[in-house]
Amino acid sequence: MAEKLFSQEEKKSIVEAIQSAELRTSGEIQVHIENHCKGDVMDRAAEVFETLKMYQTKERNGVLVYLAVEDHKFAIIGDAGINSVVPKDFWEKCKDLIAEQFRQGNFTKGLIAGIHQAGEQLRTHFPYDAKSDQNELSDEISFG
Repeated sequence: MAEKLFSQEEKKSIVEAIQSAELRTSGEIQVHIENHCKGDVMDRAAEVFETLKMYQTKERNGVLVYLAVEDHKFAIIGDAGINSVVPKDFWEKCKDLIAEQFRQGNFTKGLIAGIHQAGEQLRTHFPYDAKSDQNELSDEISFG
């Protein structure tokens, strides 16, 4: 179910949104989709964050968008570096933006909106440096 929620074209659009956001920042964004969320959604997102080794970015500026399709749960979380510089309510506002689209059945638009918003904060606090920046994590959607 998780892999079938999005068409190939929609998956491509999500990956392109990640790549576009990352062109302007040293930060990293990943999307992980699975059918069910075992336990609390934030705990599960943190577990996936660790499994994907997102904490290994040089500036600790990884962002994960986690979606459990059949349980209708999702979370967006950042690593210590980004969490230390974004406004306190940033992730909640980002989640609200995504949820607004999800409620309308616009799952692709919701993910892309969240990716863009996170990307803007990453760009502000972790601008792209052509000399030292490299893509540290995969841009592809991961499925669980």
